[in-house]
Amino acid sequence: MATTRELLSQAKGSVHEVQGDEVEPRLAEVVLLDVREADEYEQGALPGAVHVPRGFLEFQVEGRIPDKTAPIVVYCAVGARSVLAAKTMQELGYHNAVSLAGGFTRWKDEGRPWKTPRSLTPEQRNRYHRHLLVSEVGVEGQVKLLESKVLLLGAGGLGSPAALYLTAAGVGTIGVVDMDVVDASNLQRQILHSMDRLGDRKVDSAKKSIVALNPDVNVVTYDVRLGADNVEDIFDGPSGDGWDVIIDGTDNFSTRYLVNDVSLLKRIPVVHGSIFRFEGQVTVFDPYRGPCYRCLVPEPPPAELAPSCAEAGVLGVLPGVVGSIQAVEAIKLLLGIGEPLVGRLLAYDALEESFHTFKVRRDPECPACAEDAAPIVIAEYDELCLPHAIELSAAG
Repeated sequence: MATTRELLSQAKGSVHEVQGDEVEPRLAEVVLLDVREADEYEQGALPGAVHVPRGFLEFQVEGRIPDKTAPIVVYCAVGARSVLAAKTMQELGYHNAVSLAGGFTRWKDEGRPWKTPRSLTPEQRNRYHRHLLVSEVGVEGQVKLLESKVLLLGAGGLGSPAALYLTAAGVGTIGVVDMDVVDASNLQRQILHSMDRLGDRKVDSAKKSIVALNPDVNVVTYDVRLGADNVEDIFDGPSGDGWDVIIDGTDNFSTRYLVNDVSLLKRIPVVHGSIFRFEGQVTVFDPYRGPCYRCLVPEPPPAELAPSCAEAGVLGVLPGVVGSIQAVEAIKLLLGIGEPLVGRLLAYDALEESFHTFKVRRDPECPACAEDAAPIVIAEYDELCLPHAIELSAAG
C-alpha cells in the first residue's frame, strides 16, 4: 500500500498548484473549497469558502458544489491535504480543481483577506445536528439560516405550520403580520394557538409559540392590517434592509395584489400558498426571474366563483401540508439549493392524495413585471374585489 508521501507525490504530478497572488484578484470568480477540520476552519477561513473536511469530501462535495465545471481552488493549512483533495475532486469530475500552494497559513502570512466564520455553539450543534449531516445545509447553511429573515403574512392556517417549521429549522428572525385575535373556530387548523389563548392577539400568541420552540429565533410582530400606508415599511424589516423571503398566507385578492407589487418594488421573493376545502396550491414569485402574481391572476374572478373558507370550509390538516411546503420553499430560497417552484404551480388534492405541477410563464404584457410596464405605484386595491374573495382557495 502506498504511503501518504507517495500518494502526495503522485497527486502533485497531476494537480496544478496556484499562488495566492493568482487567486486573490479572482476571489469573486472562483469557488474556494476549505478541506480542513472544523476546529481549523472556525479559527479563520478565506471569504466565502465552502467548508467540507477532507474525510467527508467524497460524500458531501457534490451536494455543496453542484457545478462541476466551476473553477475551484482547494486549500488546507499548508497545501498538502489540498493537493490530495484536488486530485480526488478531479476524479469526481471537477476538472478545474487546483490547489492553493502554502494553504491558509501562507495566505494569512502574506496579509491576504480572511475572516473568522460564525460558528455554532455546542447547544446549537446538538439542536441542528440532523441539518449538519445534510451536505446541502451543513454548518455554513445552518449559520445562513440563523442569519436569515422571513416575514409571515398571516398567523392562521398557512402561517402556523410555516412558522413552526421555520422556527424549528433555526431561521434567525421571523416576522408575523396579523391583526386578528385567537378564536375557538381557529383551533381546528391554526396550530400556533391554543385554548388558553382565546381572545389573545394572534401575533402575541404566535410569538409565545415560536419562542417556546426555539429561543434562537427573534420574533418581530406587526399587529396591523397590511395596507398601502404601511406595507413598504413592513417589507423593509426592522433593520431597514428588507426581508429575505415573504411567505404569503393572506386570503384576499386586494392584499395579494398589494404584496405582489411591493415584492416587485423591493425585489423580495414571495412563497404563495392557498387552500380551499380539500385542495391547496403553492408557487414562488421571484421578482423578474419568474412570473408574478398578476401574471397568474390578471384580475380577480367574480366573488361567487371564489368563496372563502369561512363559506365553503377547509379540511383542518390541509393547511399543514401546504404551509409545510411553503416552509420548504422558503428554506430552499434562503440556502440557494434545489429547484424552487419559480414558474411552476404545485396543486395538491387531499381526496385523491395527488400532486400535480403546472408551468406558469411570465406574461410579456403583464402590467406589473413586463419589460415595458409602467412604474409601480403602491395603492389600495379594495375596489377590485370583495374583502374575502379569494382565488380558488383561502388561507384560513
